[in-house]
Amino acid sequence: MLVSLADGAKHGYALLKDIEAFAGVRLSPGTLYAAIARLEDAGLVEPVGSAERRRPYRLTSVGRQVLSAELEAVAAVSRVGLGRLREAPA
Repeated sequence: MLVSLADGAKHGYALLKDIEAFAGVRLSPGTLYAAIARLEDAGLVEPVGSAERRRPYRLTSVGRQVLSAELEAVAAVSRVGLGRLREAPA
C-alpha cells in the first residue's frame, strides 16, 4: 500500500486497482480499509481533504521514510541473493 501511495494520493478503489496491477494481489475492500486504518494509526498515511465522496490517502513524511528504508532493505537482500545465484554451480 505504501508503494502505491509513493507517487501520490489515491482513494480506496484506485489503491485496489494499482496494487493489483503492480503486485498481482487482489485485496478485498475490508482488507484494504483495515490496513489503511493501521497505517493511519501508525502515522504512515493520512487522509487528504476532498470535496468528493471518495476519501484519498497520502503518505506522511514518516511514511516516506519508512517506505524508503524498507525498499532499501529489500534491495540489499535481493542483491545478495542474485549474487549468490550467479556464483552457485548450476
